[in-house]
Amino acid sequence: MPAASPATDAAAALLCGLVAQGVRHVVLSPGSRSQALALVAAELERRGEISLHVRIDERVAGFTALGIGRESGMPAVVVCTSGTAAANLLPAALEAHHAGVPLLLLTADRPPELRGVGANQTTRQPGMFAPTVRFEADLPVPETVDQGGDSEQSAMLREVAEQALSAALGAGTRSPGPVHLNLPFREPLAGPLPQWLGAPAPEAPASVDLDAAPEEPVPDDESFGALYQGGGGIGESDVPIDTADEPFVLTRGPRTVVIAGADAGADAEELAHLGGWPLVAEIVSGARYGRNLVHGYRELLRDADLGGRVERAVVLGHPTLSREVVALLSRADVDVYAVRGPGEPLNLNGATTPVDLVAVAVGETDREWVGAWLRASQAAAVDLAPPAPDAAGLSSAVPGERLPAIAAELAVFRAPLDRTTLVDAVWRATWPHDRLVFGSSRLVRVADAVLGGKKVPVHANRGLAGIDGTIATAIGVALASQRDGAPGLTRVLVGDLTFLHDVGALLRTPGEREPRVQVIVGNDGGGTIFDGLEVSSVADAAAMERVLYTPQTARIAQLAEAYGWEHHRVTTRAALDQALTAPVGGRQIIEVPLDR
Repeated sequence: MPAASPATDAAAALLCGLVAQGVRHVVLSPGSRSQALALVAAELERRGEISLHVRIDERVAGFTALGIGRESGMPAVVVCTSGTAAANLLPAALEAHHAGVPLLLLTADRPPELRGVGANQTTRQPGMFAPTVRFEADLPVPETVDQGGDSEQSAMLREVAEQALSAALGAGTRSPGPVHLNLPFREPLAGPLPQWLGAPAPEAPASVDLDAAPEEPVPDDESFGALYQGGGGIGESDVPIDTADEPFVLTRGPRTVVIAGADAGADAEELAHLGGWPLVAEIVSGARYGRNLVHGYRELLRDADLGGRVERAVVLGHPTLSREVVALLSRADVDVYAVRGPGEPLNLNGATTPVDLVAVAVGETDREWVGAWLRASQAAAVDLAPPAPDAAGLSSAVPGERLPAIAAELAVFRAPLDRTTLVDAVWRATWPHDRLVFGSSRLVRVADAVLGGKKVPVHANRGLAGIDGTIATAIGVALASQRDGAPGLTRVLVGDLTFLHDVGALLRTPGEREPRVQVIVGNDGGGTIFDGLEVSSVADAAAMERVLYTPQTARIAQLAEAYGWEHHRVTTRAALDQALTAPVGGRQIIEVPLDR
């Protein structure tokens, strides 16, 4: 019979402690040093206590867990072995830090005596994520075998599990984020599972609802029209933080706009509604809807009679998609109030006031101010609907009337796709029970510029706005949103370089539940986003082609076949609409060729 392993008993105590706290997803990249954690995770999956997702690439694993945390509000556990495996989790940890997404990193390690002496697959893992994490611990090497589950070692690990989850959810730091537990193990690296693991699993508490109302009662005061509480922020700021329990009251009078950046959510729309203020909502905000929504906001912010007259901006979420918003929030003559959310604090003008609670004073809406914005918004709105069919012409018996109507219908049916019609088709096909994930490609900026209002759940990695891990994040979102048989489809809209950067996320482990995912790739053969940047006016064409456009000729259809994904290449709006709305039973790639 194999010898008992302290590593296995410690892994069981730690993972079972996390499950008892409500963790339901483990993303694992196999490795030798982490084998005890892997075998315990397999047992927990067999018992139905977790959903286990196996990925060979640690960077993919990290972003898959990030997507699960984004969608569910509860952190997923990432398990990996030592060395570069742990380092590959850094991109996801950085995004989780800046976006305020809960994440639990469990990195197996060699014991301390093997660090710094040239031992194989060994580096200095403690502190590897120090600038980003809410909590970190280099745990002691397990020394005892605990078949009863009641040793000091097991009790310590259960306490660490509770502390780690609490920190990942933002306790004590005002912001959810990544947590790093470094787990050194000596051989034997695996042994029989402890006897107590076979006992009935303890009933897990309900998952923490991060969107629940604060415990403090809302003040019963008629001077308050609304009350909101941010999720917290982390980082240094030269601006004094108002820590009072009372909300900051937004008085009537100053010409105000509400800015909704990434992850702002429904609070931004409701605040604009109750204040009677224009709502500038990025497409990734989850707040692009409502009667105060401003279309074409970039042009209107540049307008001296609208953007130039703004006296106060109230910001929710993390704005990243337009220079016009950044310019507004950087102005010294605008009072900026940033409702603290889960990500990094905002202070672009050096004088922004961070607030946890915001109340709107009862009073008269400045109808002249909001009316001017909404009239300009209506004029700036882009009508992307195809022309209505000529019903009379189509039904006419006169060839001269009927044939032109048929030709017009065929022209609509055969119309080629461009970026605007692509983002419009994806937006129209997505509904509240779906999820839409935007990559950091040119397409998200086109969508932000032209799409109208619609209340759908939107995700994007805008904490650092990198192209890393977009497909993996979307798959994580799908795994979390579809875990209990919920309906809906997760769509991810990316450019070709963002797709290729994360192509390893397409690999699926047999035996795992297959999520319903559509990856829509706008393929223009390279990074045409640089066409809209300053470099395009100073660099010669050869240099642009060589070092910025990153031209590529990858065969996406063959990649889809190699990874086992269904592939559709569409070139017309009608074909795209059909592909987007056809029943989806698993994983699809929809490739849309676009002009440079």
